This record gives sequence, C-alpha cells and structure tokens, in this order.
Amino acid sequence: MNENPPAPRRGKSCLVLVLVALLLAVIGIGVAWWWHNRPIEPVVLTPQEKQVVERKVEAIQKSEPPAEDPVYEKGTREIILTERELNGLLNENTTLGDSVRFQLATGEVHARIETDLDPDLPVLGGKKLKARARFLVEDETGNPTLVLDDLTVWGVSLPNDWLGGLKGQDLLGKTFGGGLAGVEEFKVETGKLMIRLKE
Repeated sequence: MNENPPAPRRGKSCLVLVLVALLLAVIGIGVAWWWHNRPIEPVVLTPQEKQVVERKVEAIQKSEPPAEDPVYEKGTREIILTERELNGLLNENTTLGDSVRFQLATGEVHARIETDLDPDLPVLGGKKLKARARFLVEDETGNPTLVLDDLTVWGVSLPNDWLGGLKGQDLLGKTFGGGLAGVEEFKVETGKLMIRLKE
C-alpha cells in the first residue's frame, strides 16, 4: 500500500511571508523617519573649492593690476555657482550653515530649514522647527523672479491665508521694486545657479 507524502503546510509559509513583509515595512518606515529627521550638516568648502569660488567672485569685482601702462580688461558678466558652493558660502558668511540648506532644481530653489524654537514661545517653545520651501526663480519670459510656491512646516503645507498671501507673489518685485537691479538673467538648473549681469 503506497502512502502519499504529506502536503507542505501552507499556513507556515504564509506566516513567514507576512513576517518578512512586516519586517520590510518596519525597516522602510525607519529609513523614511531617519531621512526626514536627518540633521542639516553645514557645507565646509575645501581650500581648493574656496579658491575656485573666490576666483568666480573676483571675476565680477576685478580690479586693475598695477602696471606702468595699465591695460583695461573688461570683467565677466556671468557667475556660476554650484549647489555645494552656494551652501558653503552660506555657511562661511552667515550663521545659517547648520540650519538652512539650499537645493537647486531646474527653475526652482528648494530650501530646507531646521532650527530650535525659543523656549519661551507658548506651546511650541523648545521644539525643533522643520520646514521646507520651494521658490520659482524665473517667469515665462526668463526675467529673474523669486516666487514662493509652497511652504511646508512639520510636513503640513501651509495655506496661503496663513502666509499673508505670499504664495504666488514675486518677492523680488515686492522687495526691490521690480526685480534685481542690474541683473539680466537669473537661471537655476539642477545643482547650478547662473547670474548674468546687464551691460
């Protein structure tokens, strides 16, 4: 008499699959939580990077070299900064290097802000403020603008009414009365900022 071997138990294999899926979900949630809460590290430029940035800035502010018969050299009208250089300059020239980080995307500047709130504030005092903002930096004609497109605080996109109607407004026009004087073009591409000055 032939006996058939017992069929594999499906309940055990299903349980293993469920446990693996739960483990992967927990790991995914943990990674997402860490990514959202990672600290902003200030960008510190290397000496070589500082020299490159200084040359870019000097190209705009070029002074005549001393000579008996000086020759006039026309300065460049264009400066290009990488995202790293921009964040490095922010860190070196302000106290915001460990609380603000800029990311450059095509036609957009993304700002990530992380700072401790004043302990004396009611309700939110002493908590860590985490915010993100997206700015659009040129209009349809390519003119330099700085338009607040969105502001998110602790993962909540704030309504325009809470921001005094600033969303969609050209902040350069409001601050400088019609854009940046002397700037012909202000262009942002992925990882790169280009400023072209007028003649």
